[in-house]
Amino acid sequence: MYAINRMVTYLGENIKMEQGKIFECSLADDISKCVALIKKGGVIVFPTDTVYAIGCDPYSQLAVNRVFVIKNRKTSNPLPVLASTIEDIKNIAFLDSRARVLAKKYWPGPLTLVCPLLDPRISSLVVSSIRTVAVRIPSNKCTLELLRGCRYLAGTSANISGQASARDVHQIVSSSLKGFDAMLDGGHIVDGRESTIVDLSKQGSFSIVREGAIKSENIRETLSRGSDSSRHLI
Repeated sequence: MYAINRMVTYLGENIKMEQGKIFECSLADDISKCVALIKKGGVIVFPTDTVYAIGCDPYSQLAVNRVFVIKNRKTSNPLPVLASTIEDIKNIAFLDSRARVLAKKYWPGPLTLVCPLLDPRISSLVVSSIRTVAVRIPSNKCTLELLRGCRYLAGTSANISGQASARDVHQIVSSSLKGFDAMLDGGHIVDGRESTIVDLSKQGSFSIVREGAIKSENIRETLSRGSDSSRHLI
């Protein structure tokens, strides 16, 4: 664990934290400290299987708002929620047969699914105006350990909106992204491609919101095969 050059002020709360620190993914105690920070309402930067992300407790309106401010992100653009198990995902989002087919194929992995919201306690800044939530299980060992401790993270790429995503902590330290409480160093992310986002919120149709690490044609093929299998079973 080592300090970032500038100290970060925790906005709006009188909570004692190890501010401006970089923690190591290789140290279980460092991950535990980041879990504790998140549970206190902190905002951290952490590695995923796609790019470095910035996130917080999705149930904390204050913490979620800080993420939007730090990223200069429009509040009309909701945040995805990460979890470590499909059971945890099912507690906050409705996964229909299409979502289950895609989840079985690509989770853990670089696929984000937009599904109907089930848990109304999640911050209103995380969900869309039509009460949907974007969910994902990342395939990064460090992220999964972090999630096993805090269960959920509202997480999005660790960059100012419109700027390039970061693939290591050095890019973040030298960037204009400021105001988070700590960073979890997981080394250089080799792939660096963001997740593919599929909107399954409407029955009978789906849309690919963003093509990322998984090709659109692979999504369509998987859903087509899943639909054929369902008809065969009926």
